[in-house]
Amino acid sequence: MATTEQTAFDHSAPDPLPQPSTMIIRASDRWGARALQITIGLVMVGFGVLKFFPGVSPAEPLATRAVGMLSFGLVTGQAAMVATAVIECTVGLLLISARLQRVAVVCLAGCIAGWMSPLVLFPGDLFTANGPELGAQYLLKDIVFAAAALVVAGRSFRAG
Repeated sequence: MATTEQTAFDHSAPDPLPQPSTMIIRASDRWGARALQITIGLVMVGFGVLKFFPGVSPAEPLATRAVGMLSFGLVTGQAAMVATAVIECTVGLLLISARLQRVAVVCLAGCIAGWMSPLVLFPGDLFTANGPELGAQYLLKDIVFAAAALVVAGRSFRAG
């Protein structure tokens, strides 16, 4: 005889009247990773599009400086913003469309590393005696992206 704990997570036999917790678990199993994938993609496209227009993205000063440093000065200014915009929009659209998922997830990992790089490259500019500057707060939200990306990556690599 199975215990209540064991049957609560047994998805092999449908319940005649599923309890709310069972319904939530099933919905999460079925749609959770895909929902994260789509929302990450939408946010990436949204922030990426802003970078195509000079002076519109609040991340422009930090992004151009980081890309310039990471590229050893080869990509600077508006070229850095356009390159970042193209990469972010492409990865975002791949995530939304679920095309080339593994490629998208690997590129997403690179994006996250790039987004987080100012925390290592410019910590003195981001964290002052008065606390984290707006740029640091902007970057710290990417920790959530990294966690969500792990879920998406796990699902993408497990799927095929």
